[in-house]
Amino acid sequence: MQKSKVIGEKRAANKILKDVLPTPMKVNRLSDEQKVNKITKHVEGIMDALGLDRADDSLADTPRRVAEMYVFETFMGLKPENFPRITVVENKLRYDQMIVEKDIKVMSVCEHHLVTIDGLAQVAYIPNDKVIGLSKMNRIVDYFSRRPQIQERLTMQIADALCAILGTKNVAVKITAKHYCVISRGVEDVNSSTTTSELRGKFKTDPTVRQEFLQLQK
Repeated sequence: MQKSKVIGEKRAANKILKDVLPTPMKVNRLSDEQKVNKITKHVEGIMDALGLDRADDSLADTPRRVAEMYVFETFMGLKPENFPRITVVENKLRYDQMIVEKDIKVMSVCEHHLVTIDGLAQVAYIPNDKVIGLSKMNRIVDYFSRRPQIQERLTMQIADALCAILGTKNVAVKITAKHYCVISRGVEDVNSSTTTSELRGKFKTDPTVRQEFLQLQK
């Protein structure tokens, strides 16, 4: 019964994800445990190359800890079956005004250096026939954040998913984030941040709607 439920949820996720801008990936049929074992070996090699003593009790378990963190936490958004179960309900009230979820936490990883992207997302839509549970917008942002990312793609993936789920083009996503590849290396600028937005439907074509979305963020 549990297996059937997992298969059903994976199919539902794939139906949504087929309309989402893809993350560059290759076919990978490794199980989670095989991924953990393989990553563990690679982290051991990195630590050896850096001259770290893996026999030290503080470092001995680091390779597997890193591997499990990557597979089950940091990059869990690479697996379709981890896409959150989404609840939508009929828009019985025929509500046709903007719905905004503000200051959704974004914690992702830059795909160029595998260091932290840390910020906030503002997500909005104008419903047609369906409305989505409010916490589900947070879960969608979190799912796509848990991949190696560039901020532009992350912004578009969230918008793609919402359009597919809600059956509307009237969607807006804005992300402002700090990139630790800028903060901790290279230019080492701790003050700068990056803002990306994806405006669709009325959010893009109607100046009044766009302005309302921007005003509601203040």
